[in-house]
Amino acid sequence: MNRFVLATLAWTTPLLAQNTPLDAFRGNIAAIHSRNRAAYLSHYLHTPALARVGPDGLRQGYDTFAAGVGTSWPDTLVATQFRIVPVTPDVVYGAYRYRVVDSSGSVPGVSERVFVRTPEGWKIAVTTAFPTPDATPPPLAIAGATLVDGTGAAPVRDAVVVTRNGRIACAGARMSCPVPPDADTIRATGKWIVPGLIDTHVHFSQTGWVDGRPDALDLRARYPYETVEAELHRRPDRFFRSYLCSGVTSVFDVGGYPWTLDLQTRTGRSTTAPRVVAAGPLLSTIDPWLNLPDQRQFIYMADEATVRQAVRAHKAWGAAAIKVWYIMPPQPPDTARMSALVHAAGDEARKVGLPLIVHATGLWEAKDALRAGARVLVHSVWSAPVDDEFLALARRAGAIYVPTLTVPDGYGQVTARHFLPDRGALRCVDRATRAKAFATDTVALAQRAPLSIRQRLGRIVRSLAPGLGRTRRHDQGALNLKRVFDAGIPVALGTDAGNPLTLHGASVFRELEAMQASGLAPRDVLVAATRNAARALDLDSTGTVTGGAVADLLVLDADPLADIRHLRDIALVIHRGEAYTRRELEYP
Repeated sequence: MNRFVLATLAWTTPLLAQNTPLDAFRGNIAAIHSRNRAAYLSHYLHTPALARVGPDGLRQGYDTFAAGVGTSWPDTLVATQFRIVPVTPDVVYGAYRYRVVDSSGSVPGVSERVFVRTPEGWKIAVTTAFPTPDATPPPLAIAGATLVDGTGAAPVRDAVVVTRNGRIACAGARMSCPVPPDADTIRATGKWIVPGLIDTHVHFSQTGWVDGRPDALDLRARYPYETVEAELHRRPDRFFRSYLCSGVTSVFDVGGYPWTLDLQTRTGRSTTAPRVVAAGPLLSTIDPWLNLPDQRQFIYMADEATVRQAVRAHKAWGAAAIKVWYIMPPQPPDTARMSALVHAAGDEARKVGLPLIVHATGLWEAKDALRAGARVLVHSVWSAPVDDEFLALARRAGAIYVPTLTVPDGYGQVTARHFLPDRGALRCVDRATRAKAFATDTVALAQRAPLSIRQRLGRIVRSLAPGLGRTRRHDQGALNLKRVFDAGIPVALGTDAGNPLTLHGASVFRELEAMQASGLAPRDVLVAATRNAARALDLDSTGTVTGGAVADLLVLDADPLADIRHLRDIALVIHRGEAYTRRELEYP
C-alpha cells in the first residue's frame, strides 16, 4: 500500500545521500525544495549526452541545462508516487507524479528519470517532464480523522474517506469503509474532515480593491479602469489559488462582465481552480456608469421589453441564473414601476428555466423580490428588522438567505484609509493584491471629488446596508440573520468578494466568524457554507462528504464544531480528488 504523508512539501525534507537510486531520486527533488543549485546539479551527469525531454522535444547537453538552473524556482513542488524499476545492475528507470505551484497557477504532471551508476554514486542521464492537466488523480484514502460530513449529522470518529476518479467512493466509519490496497493513504488521526467551502457571492470582475470600483474611490488616473478590467479578463486565475488556499472549492459569480460566463466551462472539471457558476451581467433598476465602452456588466431595466430580452439573452449565453440589482433610485422612487420590472424579470426567468437571484437590502424590496420569485437573496435585509410577512414569503418561495455581513467593513476601511489586515488569511492573497490592500492607508489622501469621497462611499454602503446611515444599528444584519435562521429558512455563506477589501478567498473566514457571532452554532455555519451553499448554486453533487459526491473536502487540524474559527486551521485541501497542502497554496 502506498503512503502519502501530510508534510510532503520539500522545505522540510533534508538533502539525502545518493547510496541508492531512490536516495538519488529523492535528493534531486529535495534540492528543488531547498532551492540549492549546486546540490540539484550534482545529481546530473556532466556530459553532452545528458538528455532532457518535454513537450517541446529533446534537448541535450549538460552546459546548456546548467546555465538555466537557478534562474527561477517554483513556489512549491509536491512529489508523490515514486517508482523505481531496475533495468540492469547499473541502470534504473524511475518516475514520479509532481505538482508545481507558482504565480501562474498549479500544474500537475509526470516526470521520469534514467539513473546510471557512477563512481560518485547514481546520476541522472535522462530526465523528462510532461504536464498532465486533465489526468485523473489517483485513488486516495484519508484514515483516522473525525468526519463532519456537512449534512448536520453527528461526527464520525476514526473515519475513513476514500476518493476515486475525483469522487467520494466511500465515507464513514472504518468498519464500513475499508482502505483499498491501491489507494495512497493519508494518516489523519487527530484531525477533522469537512466538505470544501462554497462562496455563493463573488465577483471576478472586481479586484478586491478600489481599482475595480472607481465609484468608491476614483483612482482611474493611476489605474485606468479599462486596463484593470482587461487584466482581470486575462488573468482571473490569479484568484483561483486564493480560493483553494482558503478552503473554497466552488463559487457563484453573481454578476460581472460577459467573460465571467466562460469561467463555468474553464473550471468545470479543473482540479486547479474552484468550480465557478456564473450569472453574467446584472439587470439593474438604476443605470450605473460602471461599464466599459464596448460591454456592460450592468444592464439597465429601462422597460419590460428590455428586461425580457435580457433574460432570454442570458439563457442563450449559458448563464446559471438571472441576477437583479434591486436598488431604489433617488427620491421619490417609482416603486410601482420598479416592482413591475422585477416581476417581469422573475416571470421571464421562470419561462426560460433560470433561477432569479436578487440584491435587495431594503425590507420592502426584499419582500417584493420574493413575491417576484427570488430563489436566493444575496444580501442581508439591513433597513429594518425582518417581520413575519417577510419570513412567510421566504418560506413560500423556498428561498435561500445569504447574509454577506462583512462587506460594508471593507468600504468603511477605505473611507477611514485604514486597512485592517487579517494576517493569517492574507497568506492566501496574491502579492499584487496584497500590496494594494496595504496601500489603502496612504493612497489619494488629499483627493476629494466635488461630492466628497465619504458621501460617495456612503451611497454605496447604503445600497448594501441601508439602515446603517440612519439608525446606526450596525448589528441589524446579524439580528436579521438570527431571526431568519430561527424561522427555518436556509442560510448560505456569501462574501461579496471582489468589493474593496473584501478579498477573493481570504474574506470567507471573517464572514464565517461573523455568522457565528450572530448566534448561529458552528455546526449550522458549516452547513450554511457547504450543503446549503451547494443548493444555492444548484450543485447537487457537492457540499457534503458522502458517497458519490465530488471529492471536495478539507482536512483540518482542529475541531470546527467547537469554534468555526478552526476552519482557518487547514492542513489539506482536496479538490476533485487532488490533494494540496495548505502551505503549498499559500503565496510567499
